[in-house]
Parts: sequence; structure tokens; C-alpha cells
Amino acid sequence: MRVALLGPPGTFSEEALLAARPEDLDAVYAPTVYDAVMAVHHGEVDRSFVPIENSLEGSVNATLDALAVETRDIRIVGEAVHPVRHCLIAARHLELDEVDTVVSHPQANGQCARFLRERLGHAKVLAAPSTSDAVRMVAEADGTWAALGTRLAAGLYGCEILRAGVEDVADNETRFVWLARDGAGEAGWAGPWKTSLVFWGVGSGEPGWLVRCLSEFAFRGVNLTKIESRPRKQGLGRYMFFVDLEGRDDDRSVADAVAGLAAHCEEVRALGSYPAAA
Repeated sequence: MRVALLGPPGTFSEEALLAARPEDLDAVYAPTVYDAVMAVHHGEVDRSFVPIENSLEGSVNATLDALAVETRDIRIVGEAVHPVRHCLIAARHLELDEVDTVVSHPQANGQCARFLRERLGHAKVLAAPSTSDAVRMVAEADGTWAALGTRLAAGLYGCEILRAGVEDVADNETRFVWLARDGAGEAGWAGPWKTSLVFWGVGSGEPGWLVRCLSEFAFRGVNLTKIESRPRKQGLGRYMFFVDLEGRDDDRSVADAVAGLAAHCEEVRALGSYPAAA
């Protein structure tokens, strides 16, 4: 199976992919999360494996926007939750007071914000396209720069780990999703399922509109595990809403709730119905 993911080698996406499915994979590294999503849209790969949500920094907007705005033929067909352990990495041994610049992906910088503020407040913090790009930059610089990245990347690029576990919260986790064009999930899966939707409506500016939308789920006993708004990119005050809920899209209560929701909305789109992560 050809799988697109954020590259280059050594990213948390690769670490999570290897943990979720270590065999029978041909990894195709993409320069951005957006490119990884679009690779499956263009038929260049069989699946994409991308981050969608972090327990500290929240949703990965590039994934949500690509699913809701850029494509209509991609579905979430599975998910995996992976613990994220950040390392402070340099080309050679450095004391913390010798580090003058820290570089990493913005999500990683955010997840380690307290460590950066309290232990490396003197250093500049720069953004990189991915954590492994950051480690590669540090390896090539061979100076007083350090990167936030994976233990995997440190080994790949011949760097030294200065500190391990520098994330602000020890149980930091990222949720990844499998994407496919055909939308085929694990049909024989006997465990719990999850369904993801995006919706918006012409009545969204009216008092109580969102309450009426969400009541369709509450009245039928369908539990929502996530709700989030994102701009529709059509001007201020115009939003789309993402929800995750427990159950399959063909469960009677879920199907009835989605049909009831559609009566309030301009558009309701299923982003996928798939086995929930253990």
C-alpha cells in the first residue's frame, strides 16, 4: 500500500504510521500536510495518513480545510492515536544556555511552549515545514541551533538528544486519520465506530440555529465527541462546523440525526464513518 504522509523521514507522522501499521507500506513523503491529503485525491497513493488533532494544540487546520474545502471525494476510513514525545535535538552536545535558536514545526513549538519560555527564553524560535525538516536543518547547520523533533529523526540525521520529553504535558497525544478516495473502511470491525461531519447553513446567523442543529443529535441519544468551527473563507462571520460522533453513519439513530440536521443546513457532508481508535 502506498501511503502519503508528512515528510521528510523522521516526522511524528512517520513514527505514528510505523506504530499503527509497521508492515506492507510504501511511504510517500509530502512536503506539507495539505500535499499529503491531496496525494490521495489525485490518485497518486492508496491512502494518506495525516494528523487531525492534538491534545494540547487542538485541530490541525490544514487537514480540516483540505477535507472540507479542497476535496469532495476523500473519506476518513480509520484513525490512530499516538503519544507525542518531543526531544530537543542538536548536531552536537550543547548546554541549554548555548542554544541561541530553536526551530520546529509550529505545532511542536506550541506543544513545548512552556519549556521554550522557561528553559530557553533567551533563544529565538523559528518555524519549519515539519519536525524532521527542523532536525535536518540543525544537522546541516552544526552550530548553536537546536530542533524539537523525534528520537527517530535524531538517529536518522546523526544528531544528539539534549533533552527528552520536553512537551508541556506528559500525556500529549496526536490523533491521526487514514484517508482514502473510495471511503472503504473496516467493514468487519466489531468495535466502536465514529462518524465525522461538516455542516453549514444559511440560517447560521439566526439566534438558536446551532442549538437546533445540535438538538437533532441530543434528542436521539447520539453522543458528540468533538465540535469545532472554522471559517468558510467567504468573509467574517461565516463558519462551517465539524463534529465527531459515536456510531456508524448507517445506525438508525445516527442516520435520523443527520437527516434532521440537513433540514437546518445549506450543506451537510459526511467526512467518514470508521472504526474508532482503541
